[in-house]
Amino acid sequence: MAVPAAAMGPSALGPGGPGSLAHWSAMSGGPTRYVLGMQELFRGHSKTREFRAHSAKVHSVAWSCDGRRLASGSFDKTASVFLLEKDWLVKENNYRGHGDSVDQLCWHPSNPDLFVTASGDKTIGIWDVRTTKCIATVNTKGENINICWSPDGQTIAVGNKDDVVTFIDAKTHRSKAEEQFKFEVNEISWNNDNNMFFLTNGNGCINILSYPELKPVQTINAHPSNCICIKFDPMGKYFATGSADALVSLWDVDELVCVRCFSRLDWPVRTLSFSHDGKMLASASEDHFIDIAEVETGDKLWEVQCESPTFTVAWHPKRPLLAFACDDKDGKYDSSREAGTVKLFGLPNDS
Repeated sequence: MAVPAAAMGPSALGPGGPGSLAHWSAMSGGPTRYVLGMQELFRGHSKTREFRAHSAKVHSVAWSCDGRRLASGSFDKTASVFLLEKDWLVKENNYRGHGDSVDQLCWHPSNPDLFVTASGDKTIGIWDVRTTKCIATVNTKGENINICWSPDGQTIAVGNKDDVVTFIDAKTHRSKAEEQFKFEVNEISWNNDNNMFFLTNGNGCINILSYPELKPVQTINAHPSNCICIKFDPMGKYFATGSADALVSLWDVDELVCVRCFSRLDWPVRTLSFSHDGKMLASASEDHFIDIAEVETGDKLWEVQCESPTFTVAWHPKRPLLAFACDDKDGKYDSSREAGTVKLFGLPNDS
């Protein structure tokens, strides 16, 4: 597993130390060695730093495909974009234009300048970081709560509170298809091959549709209660779902069978993220920690301590850095005021 030297702080680059080539090559010897190696890395890189992003709670964080920028969406109706400079997030812009909460956002899969926001104001916004203006506002039929961009970059899917999913052409900004579902739609995602579309639902199921035909392929009874979130690993081997039963289940993409469960959380699992190499899975809930598991064994690699429930987590696309946002209050001045911060875990302890 080759890791660029820039991926580690300067303190990590001593001979054989965390971040050195010898260290990383030793870690690729197998799952147990990987676990030990990553635990050693995080022992020296367990610092979490927080950055003021918004005036109200942050609902969603996401990295651009090149890892240079982190975007956040908030209850304050705006999106913010930060530049990652070494081990620091520098605020670049705040994007205004929505009339209601920005509930979820995501970046274009291969263009690091474009991202899209889903809002309760019945629109989605398409933004280009090279300008502060919204390049397109697309009207939708309901209050939007989830959004994803197809792996080929051609289509944006957005789901609303009425369980309607709209498929929007990313170039013309026109609706290509619309599906009304008879169940509560929680999160939506294409598979990495772009030929199937997945939905998690309120009955604990994963619904799989063919794409672009949108014909039902399979329904998997995944959990005994509400199935909340879904993520595909970058390698295309697995996808994971998180549920109100506090379990994370890991599924083989080809066989569509559950290969293991992660059960260290006690509260409904709200958010998931795979690391860039597909070897780590972060999951979070109202528990006051984020669980970081080794995917192949389910072993616990680390837990990131939090002071409040976590809404969103996102691994950096090239480095072992985890961005996240919690329901923190700004206790210094007003214990009821929301802090509106984004956080970064995995920084060198001496930074």
